[in-house]
Amino acid sequence: MAIVRATNLAKSFFQLKKEPGLAGSIRSLFKRERKEVEAVKGVTLEIQEGELVGFLGPNGAGKTTTIKMLAGILYPTSGEAEVLGYQPFDRNFEMLRQISLVMGNKQQLWWDLPAWDSFVMYREMYDIDAKVFKSRADRLITELDLTEKIHTQVRKLSLGERMKCELVAALLHQPRVLFLDEPTIGLDLMSQQRIRDFLLELNRTEKCTIMLTSHYMQDVKELADRVIIIDKGVKLFDDTLANLTGAYTSTRHLRLHFSDKVNMAELAKFGEAKDVTEDSVVLVLDATKVSTVTAEILGSYPVADIAIEEVSLDEIIRNMFVTPA
Repeated sequence: MAIVRATNLAKSFFQLKKEPGLAGSIRSLFKRERKEVEAVKGVTLEIQEGELVGFLGPNGAGKTTTIKMLAGILYPTSGEAEVLGYQPFDRNFEMLRQISLVMGNKQQLWWDLPAWDSFVMYREMYDIDAKVFKSRADRLITELDLTEKIHTQVRKLSLGERMKCELVAALLHQPRVLFLDEPTIGLDLMSQQRIRDFLLELNRTEKCTIMLTSHYMQDVKELADRVIIIDKGVKLFDDTLANLTGAYTSTRHLRLHFSDKVNMAELAKFGEAKDVTEDSVVLVLDATKVSTVTAEILGSYPVADIAIEEVSLDEIIRNMFVTPA
């Protein structure tokens, strides 16, 4: 059952333009030119209950604006949205107590108080039974390894510790829908992995529906089976990761290691050479020619090791947003 829907969802903003310099500043006092910026242009999507969906796009693509409309923070210029059967921008309390939003570059915890004090405040806001709150808080704190940190002022925590505390605060009321906007931004590799493992377990055990934006492709690879990609406010792709690879790349990488010296320049006849060293090279090949090229190289060169690799998700996403010259 789809519990998050958007139909032709659009959002425009108006920016005031000012000419540079003192003269421009003076003229702007009397007359200002307004420019309309379309952040989101008619996005349509559906997310089923229990899905964990990656929502991708470059900076300025409209990801955060879309999530804010679905969470009820922004009112759309046009189109429709529905979350758990409610219009999110109506800010119905029954909907709000079943969703949560975590933004990596924003915080919901009180800066000068220990995280635990903010947790207690959220218990009162969501009217969570004291026993349920204690049980759930203890579990979340333990799973995110925060036992020694929750009574420390938030401003004294590391970025990774703060981010994990933000997740605890967002999940205390056991939301059915969780919107995550760059939850691992700026975190070290260990903190990123801890949060990814936690989100996977949350999705598995509680069937929490998660919509995730991230610039770290490892987040997407490990968490999401399905991805939605937008650019300049327009939806470009909505399907599985496997189908994304097939739809946007027709190449494979052939990684070769040689047991003796090889004239690397000769290998250019097979395909583009990358990561060239004295005894190894990666060839970018048309997927339909991999078998033929592999057989020819094995018969003509002293190959010690060979591997056929898919194009990385990072490269696929990067290529989607490259504007042809």
